[in-house]
Amino acid sequence: MSDPIKKITLKSGAVRYRFVIDVGRDPETSRRLQKTFTFDTKREARAEYDKIRHQTNEGSYIRPAKVTVAEYLTGWLEGATRDLRDSSKRSYRDALRPAFERLGPTAMQKVTKADIERMVTWMATEGRRRGGKPGTGLGPRSIQLTLGRLTAAFEMATLEGLIPRNVAKLVKPPKYEPAEPETWSKAEVHRFLTKAKKDRLHAAWRLSLYGLRRGEVLGLRWKDVDFGPFSAVCGKHSERWCAECYGAKHATVHVRQSRVLVEGKILIEPPKSRNGFRKLPLDARLAVALRALKVAQAAEKLAAGEGYVDSGYVVVNELGQPVHPEWYSDEFQRLSKRAGVKRIVLHEGRHTTLSLMEKAGVPISIISKWAGHYDTAFTYSTYVHADDEDLKTGTDALGRIYK
Repeated sequence: MSDPIKKITLKSGAVRYRFVIDVGRDPETSRRLQKTFTFDTKREARAEYDKIRHQTNEGSYIRPAKVTVAEYLTGWLEGATRDLRDSSKRSYRDALRPAFERLGPTAMQKVTKADIERMVTWMATEGRRRGGKPGTGLGPRSIQLTLGRLTAAFEMATLEGLIPRNVAKLVKPPKYEPAEPETWSKAEVHRFLTKAKKDRLHAAWRLSLYGLRRGEVLGLRWKDVDFGPFSAVCGKHSERWCAECYGAKHATVHVRQSRVLVEGKILIEPPKSRNGFRKLPLDARLAVALRALKVAQAAEKLAAGEGYVDSGYVVVNELGQPVHPEWYSDEFQRLSKRAGVKRIVLHEGRHTTLSLMEKAGVPISIISKWAGHYDTAFTYSTYVHADDEDLKTGTDALGRIYK
């Protein structure tokens, strides 16, 4: 058998060593594929020839390809986010933005662990592009998300046979310890709701402390609210505004959609999962607050005349227009400050609700269903929190044990 490595002489007189080798078959046409390689020395050519022969025999050979990181990630994102909501798609794109910026032009097959390490260092020192001061470092959580998405994309490229191994797996993510969310005590909730009682959006604040997400509150429409039949259960009178009589037993709210802010645009999205579609019974005070809001909006509509926008949403301004999500969060802060309670972000009101439900003895299975979660363990680990006051329960228990 003749030696596959041939000695060739270039026009310049330089000597090179070249070989042609089979590297499998085209997956679409089944035609035999061949590649030509040229090296300065016969030793280099022999080593590469033997390596390729070994890899093709065992099926591990990776054919050279010029696909760049940017090209591959663009295609990967399309498939990975196809069934996700727009806000989740944005999260994926945002996480991979540093990879597009720092690795985008590089061929997938040429990316090394060192390349990704340099990207991580850049992110930690000057990778911020928005939110905070541009040009400063990103936090560990942001870097973790980028590495996680990049690792998933490279893993798919490995399975597809584009790259021999997933070098992103070799990069150690920075340590990240999430801060414990702040929550209100029962007394603080009462103080806030007392102050909110005179606010035009009193009902909305009650909804935000009823376990609903911001998008769910702002996406609620009047057709999603069912007040149920009036029943004079107190036996004293028949006024529809009696907290005992109206909505005491049958009022419900159906969570069917969210109004969310995505890249500066307000979008209407369905719940994240099947569990997110839910019907929650309303307590009497919330039912009355919602009814009062509906009546107030009817008066505002009459006052505004043709200038009123009949959007059908529950949380609107005096002209019927749905409020902006960021304004709603800011208004929550202003009202909290006036109520004299500690500062929490709006989403921590949801944490507060679920934690107080757990402390009141509501089973975790019910709390999880109430929140629209798919898993009780997630509800417990993420949304149920104990504060310093709760530790006294442990003190009392130990006191009884050791007395």
